[in-house]
Amino acid sequence: MRHVRAETVDRVTREVRERIGPAVAEVFERCFVDTLESAVGTAPDGTAFVVTGDIPAMWLRDSTAQLAPYLHFLADDDLLADTVAAVSRRQLACILLDPYANAFNRFDNGNGHSDDLTEQSGWVWERKYEIDSLCYPLQLAHDLWRATGRTDHLGEFAAALTAAIRVIRTEQDHEAASPYRFQRTDCPPSDTLVRDGRGSLVAPNGLSWSAFRPSDDACELGYNIPGNAFAVVALTMAAELARDVLDEPGLAAEAEELAERIDDAIRSEAIVTDATGRAILAYEIDGLGADVRMDDSNVPSLLSLPIVGWCAADDPLYLATRAFVLSDQNPYFARGTAATGLGSPHTPPDTIWPIGLAIQGLTALTTDEKRDVLDTLLRTDAGTGFMHESFHKDDPTVFTREWFSWANAMFCELVLDVAGLRTLIRQPQPVGADR
Repeated sequence: MRHVRAETVDRVTREVRERIGPAVAEVFERCFVDTLESAVGTAPDGTAFVVTGDIPAMWLRDSTAQLAPYLHFLADDDLLADTVAAVSRRQLACILLDPYANAFNRFDNGNGHSDDLTEQSGWVWERKYEIDSLCYPLQLAHDLWRATGRTDHLGEFAAALTAAIRVIRTEQDHEAASPYRFQRTDCPPSDTLVRDGRGSLVAPNGLSWSAFRPSDDACELGYNIPGNAFAVVALTMAAELARDVLDEPGLAAEAEELAERIDDAIRSEAIVTDATGRAILAYEIDGLGADVRMDDSNVPSLLSLPIVGWCAADDPLYLATRAFVLSDQNPYFARGTAATGLGSPHTPPDTIWPIGLAIQGLTALTTDEKRDVLDTLLRTDAGTGFMHESFHKDDPTVFTREWFSWANAMFCELVLDVAGLRTLIRQPQPVGADR
């Protein structure tokens, strides 16, 4: 338990037991402790490396999401805060190694997908460019500062933010300006990019292009809307750190200007109508008139936009989008005899993701819906006491990934929410004038 004080685990588990019950507390404690005991390791340079679970690599996205349940207790546990700071420093260093990469090795050992046709580095496990991979480290650095006031993790923050801004801005004109190419051979189409590694054709419209989704599947259309919404929030958070902590007003202004441009583009380009005539957000667009209407359990998702901090949970556009996502209009929404919920094209048909269920619960406006989702998660763990990547809608014993730390973290987040212990909640970020 070197990454957290035992009394923190004991206190939080006791409060969960008292407020929700022993059955929930038993699974919660197992999931809460598992990431810190099994997934987090200290590197020789004092940073911390977080494996995603059953894959020995660190995803910038997953390593942030895996820490979410611990952020609420940083102010009372300096050992836990030190752990998060060590992860944050590692993430910022990774961005500087390669801002287009999504997953990294513990050492410069060449492990991972070294045969991919892209610029290679021995530090990189996989170089699938995903806009959210740049956003998550910015968010974690801000969350740690907000929760504790500490700044010792920010040594490379300005450089990492500069690199992130450069890439996000470059990818606003992917066709003319981007150096990024990616191809993988002998793989499903979702693991590689068309057009000799450039991805499907897009036209500039203010949004920033992404090669892959948060699922690591290739974008069908290049402008992923949840990823762009996350960029708005992350850049706005980063601007606050740049201005108020690092005394970098010019860098802050750059981040804010980029965030405002992307936010304006989301609101002007990404709103479509569903089959009932409601205005909703598309999942992806291309700037040429095409759109994809769906959602995916991987975060950022349309369903997760209040969790990300782009809008409030009762925002009318979000509520309409949420109703679409949790309906049969969404091709990745599954209804079964064991459960009903959001899935993903990343896993087999008719599967439901615990992450998607947890996000549904976290964004619910009623306590009844939150508790119903929590009950579903407890019923569908196949008796393992852990969450999985996905499970079959009619048979939870048929599941993918026995150890998936991100899903365990999101279960813990929902438990803390229902128990009234989830204190670090992101409010919608003001972007530009009158927002």
